[in-house]
Amino acid sequence: MHATQIRQKDGIFFFASYRAKDLLAKVRFISRFYGEGEQIAPERIAEDDDVAQFISKIERTDQAFQRSLSRAKVKALRNFYETAVTQPPIPGTVLLFTPERLRFASNGADGAGIVSAPSEKFLIIDGQHRLAALHFYLQDRPEDAATINVPCIIFDGRSEDFATEMFVIINSTPTRINKSHLVDLYERVSFAAPDRRFAARVVEKLYSEGDSPLRYRINRLGGRSQRDKWILQAELFNELHRWVRGRWRSIQLAGGSSKEVPRYYAIVRDFLKAARTVFGDATWARDGYMVTRPVTIKAMIRVCADLAREDADPEAERVARWEQRLAPWTEMARQFRDEGFYERFAAKGEVERVARVHRDLARAAKIETGKKD
Repeated sequence: MHATQIRQKDGIFFFASYRAKDLLAKVRFISRFYGEGEQIAPERIAEDDDVAQFISKIERTDQAFQRSLSRAKVKALRNFYETAVTQPPIPGTVLLFTPERLRFASNGADGAGIVSAPSEKFLIIDGQHRLAALHFYLQDRPEDAATINVPCIIFDGRSEDFATEMFVIINSTPTRINKSHLVDLYERVSFAAPDRRFAARVVEKLYSEGDSPLRYRINRLGGRSQRDKWILQAELFNELHRWVRGRWRSIQLAGGSSKEVPRYYAIVRDFLKAARTVFGDATWARDGYMVTRPVTIKAMIRVCADLAREDADPEAERVARWEQRLAPWTEMARQFRDEGFYERFAAKGEVERVARVHRDLARAAKIETGKKD
């Protein structure tokens, strides 16, 4: 393939142009979903909905990092390809990635030359929707599609974490990637702040560890799932990061992430075990109650931080100690019914309401709040 080798600082990549049919044969599509534990069930797909049928067959794996394909966006792009005449249907580059080191033979003219093709298909870093729409356009109007050449940027010989980081750089705006998705990616990008990585690791352990009261109950995709009571990952991360950020100097002095992530996870795990016991099975994560909704979870994490400051050690018998400290919450459980919750915890908005619930829970358990380390 004819290509131009481009150098930017220490980075080297290639610019090439592929015919639509040739490119589609060289790429693989990935739609992100979580393959362990409980899953968000796919929607029923009509037999005559060719776009949805195509998307449903795309590889879905826990190792994938792309967003789920948007059916509406693919349809809109395919319609644009059909109506575009004088304007180019795909004026921007599609970003491709292969971990293989490609061979490049320069002809000595301003970086131009011949680049080899990878033995495996390219991963699409950016442009998945455009290429999915092109797939259908090629089926519907093969003669028109044959006139389309797609400009591509090719990154080769890097780790998959490099591809992940490129994806985050391109997509990390509120309108293009949800916050919960970014929480998953903090561990895999080199520019993420250490305190954010730390908090993300604690969240991941709360989701995956067998002794976690929140195992498989955290909605890692961000939006509301089929189970309305799932805890939103971004909300949980934000509150844990708030705690970690305030303690970051102490965490570093105590040994950093390798030592302190397990310790902080154990503290939150034990606190949530105690909270689940005192609230009782009738209210914890049950329909009709707000105990595991974001506003209450965030307030409880703040109480956890307060309690840990004064009574984290010794770890032995910590759950039993904390069950005794939180015992007054049993009498408060009815206050967390859905009906009338916002009137009982009146506030101008969620920020104020979280502070109100935090204050009331801490006061009931006689736990001091607001003290700085």
